[in-house]
Amino acid sequence: MVLNYIFIAFFLIAFVIGLVKLVFFGDITVFPAIIDSTFESAKTAFEISIGLTGALSLWLGIMKIGEKGGVVNSLARLLSPVFCRLFPDVPKGHPVTGTIFMNIAANMLGLDNAATPMGLKAMGELQEMNKKKDTATNPMIMFLVLNTSGLTLIPVSIMVYRAQLGAANPSDVFIPLLLATFFSTLTGIIVTSMFQKINLLNRTMLSALGIMCLIVSAIIWGFSMMDRETMEIVSRTAANVILMSIICIFIVAGMRKRINVYDVFIEGAKEGFKTAVTIIPYLVAILVGIGVFRASGGMDWLIGGISWAIEAVGGSTEFVGALPTAIMKPLSGSGARGMMVDAMTQYGADSFVGRLASIFQGSTDTTFYILAVYFGSVGIRKTRHAVTCGLTADFAGIIAAIIICYMFFG
Repeated sequence: MVLNYIFIAFFLIAFVIGLVKLVFFGDITVFPAIIDSTFESAKTAFEISIGLTGALSLWLGIMKIGEKGGVVNSLARLLSPVFCRLFPDVPKGHPVTGTIFMNIAANMLGLDNAATPMGLKAMGELQEMNKKKDTATNPMIMFLVLNTSGLTLIPVSIMVYRAQLGAANPSDVFIPLLLATFFSTLTGIIVTSMFQKINLLNRTMLSALGIMCLIVSAIIWGFSMMDRETMEIVSRTAANVILMSIICIFIVAGMRKRINVYDVFIEGAKEGFKTAVTIIPYLVAILVGIGVFRASGGMDWLIGGISWAIEAVGGSTEFVGALPTAIMKPLSGSGARGMMVDAMTQYGADSFVGRLASIFQGSTDTTFYILAVYFGSVGIRKTRHAVTCGLTADFAGIIAAIIICYMFFG
């Protein structure tokens, strides 16, 4: 229902802005631009879906081997003490626990090509336990918020963009970015737990949170001792070694179970193709709505309004130049990336705005894209509190990014 209102709002706002520009400013290009964006966005959505087919087929095939080989079940039993409290409606030791962990781990390592297929696999397994097939369950929402909050430990791509655009020290945003994305994820978990009446104040959850803080601190300390080139090499190598290790472990486990690894892979790969086709209409709907809003100039008007309001109360508008990245990130990953590059090009990679835009880019994830793809893959129409929790985590990440950027670079 929430996505329905958002979809309608994108088009109506774009239409009103277009009329205002045409009637009062004589802008005859606005409506052609809006219509062009509908076709371009629909094409982009289709290309993304088709582009996902190969990755989905590969990783759902690999996951099927891990499932049949018993690795996913073993991982589920290992993680059950924590996940039983975070996902109380999921039976203890259910295989989906292992899939969820692998998705989160892939996201933390920046392995998008592996994270999305694993996430869709997990959502499909959660849907099997869902009694109301068109309505999101509590575990689905918690899982989705963990994805939209965008916890990332190795933001290599952002540092590469900064290096390409002339940053003196491309990795100087590394620690601020980790802090911002950590606060975003923590807020998402807390808010979702409040909606779902989950008690986080217990020994298991507090211990898990403490371990997570120690891991983040260790990674921050380790990478802070490296220069940019070393950091890039280590992070890329570690991520790919981990990924290849997972594949080999799954295959060896399948061999030990004496299953036909090839046939099992094909079985899972077929599911990947079906999933890629299923998400096309959902992705077209959300990307066309976003494209129309952007083409109408709605984003420019929104940023201008925020700047005016801050100036009116005597606040600093130094950070406003980076806001397009923050506002676009929940809507479109590629759009936010373009905004980040534009901010660094216009203001300088080492400027306050350039650094803040980089932190915005890594502090959250593409909430509406994930909603459309993950829920669309299993036919969920009633999202309940998913959008509220996801956007709250995004907002927390934005506020944390601004405060942390002022602390480090202000």
